[in-house]
Amino acid sequence: MKPVTFISRSKALFASLILYFSSIVATSAEPLKIGYSDWPGWLPWEIAIKKGWFEKAGVEVDFQFMDYVASMETFAAGALDATHMTNGDALVFGSTGAPSVAIICNDYSNGNDMLIARPGINSVKDLKGKKVGVEVGFVSHLLLLTALESVGMTESDVEVVNVPNGETPQVLASGGVDAICAWQPSSGAALKLVDGSKTLFTSADAPGIIYDLLYVSPESLESRRDDWMKVVEVWYKVVDFMKDEDNIDETLEIIAGKVSVSPDEYEPFLDGTYILTLEEAAKIWKDGEGLGSLYGSSRIVDQFNVKFEVYDEPESIEKYLDPSLTMKLLKSK
Repeated sequence: MKPVTFISRSKALFASLILYFSSIVATSAEPLKIGYSDWPGWLPWEIAIKKGWFEKAGVEVDFQFMDYVASMETFAAGALDATHMTNGDALVFGSTGAPSVAIICNDYSNGNDMLIARPGINSVKDLKGKKVGVEVGFVSHLLLLTALESVGMTESDVEVVNVPNGETPQVLASGGVDAICAWQPSSGAALKLVDGSKTLFTSADAPGIIYDLLYVSPESLESRRDDWMKVVEVWYKVVDFMKDEDNIDETLEIIAGKVSVSPDEYEPFLDGTYILTLEEAAKIWKDGEGLGSLYGSSRIVDQFNVKFEVYDEPESIEKYLDPSLTMKLLKSK
């Protein structure tokens, strides 16, 4: 009986050692460094941060809040494991040698991206021959060209002025341009700053043209896939919390507090962003044509980028998208 007891105890000791050393490895792992900016579809991460949901999920994260373009540049430089981008902007950065793979489709813009004109300009057609301020090569530029195409105009019908998104309200107010194309909170600030300004076209007029996602470096996704799965789980815990009407006041208080505005001021920003539930995201992750599919939308943006010489050759859309973590979570429900 003694040999049996000895073997049994040895197995128990061995198992304990495995658990001990595994815990050391787990605790010694570097936090996942994630960049995010003030887009309303990404600020909800603040809910998980404040409530300690990442710790409860067993994954250490380091969310770094910065300007949108700076977050992409920092990611491209290898200083972040992941960052948040639109599907179009991810293609632009990927074409320059900064690969990324989307694992979460947070939302699509539902009115927060706006083409706004000074008083006296009442339609997109009225922009003919006018100056339009926009951050060239990024998502607002795409929306501007889409607005022009919707009325049979092209970029050559206006004078495009390259203006960083955060500076668009001031430039419109100064009279330096006749219109701007920008995303929230800059678009809302412009409407508030310039009396009589008018919205001519928004992302709600082309739903699905701008999807907002979490993009991870391929190396980080491969080496720490289990940790990224936990991040996905936490995100949809956030979404479930937000979708509960009983939590709307707390949601607005947390999100608005991050950007130092009142909940009442922030509420329209959140309304202009359609946060996707797990089930809704799963449908968008399916390959298909048109703006109702993330693949279809990304192919449209890719064709657009090539046409307007943002980059030279079409990108392979499939390498930018990994729906497997979302689908795995859905199956576990």
